[in-house]
Amino acid sequence: MLLNLTDALTKEGTTETFSLVYEGDILQSVPGEYKVIKNGPVELTISSAEKGRALITGKGSFTFGAQCDRCLKEVPVTVDISIEEEISSEQIEHPADADMFPYLKGYQLDTQILIGNEILINWPGKILCKEDCKGICTKCGKDLNQGECGCDTFVPDPRMAVIQDIFNANKEV
Repeated sequence: MLLNLTDALTKEGTTETFSLVYEGDILQSVPGEYKVIKNGPVELTISSAEKGRALITGKGSFTFGAQCDRCLKEVPVTVDISIEEEISSEQIEHPADADMFPYLKGYQLDTQILIGNEILINWPGKILCKEDCKGICTKCGKDLNQGECGCDTFVPDPRMAVIQDIFNANKEV
């Protein structure tokens, strides 16, 4: 959704409030695609205290379906966003830093890009189904949260590999 910022940037003391949702059923990002389970709304306020400057504030909460980083089970991930952006008419008229403000297209505010960027900034670094998730076996792929699989999980110390080679070379057959 595009919002016109002309009034907020040309008149002092204006305040507009919007209730927005993130459009689309899937959030696409570099790590992957995530299904939107609960979609906002985001309460967005655009206010102008002085001519040529506007403050964009907002809060919202989203829930996405993602995979646990250890066991790959589908888990809901809640992302709370808090938006606080100050824009000026100088940024619009002299777009030297256009890459810093991809949500501005002239005097239009692209709310989908703004909300999407805030979701990605607040995305958790690690997604776990539970704090003590054991993950999956690297050999057979069994979910270790459901019990041990019986695979040999001994991993020799790679620093001792040279000594092991010496012992193996001196064995009599």
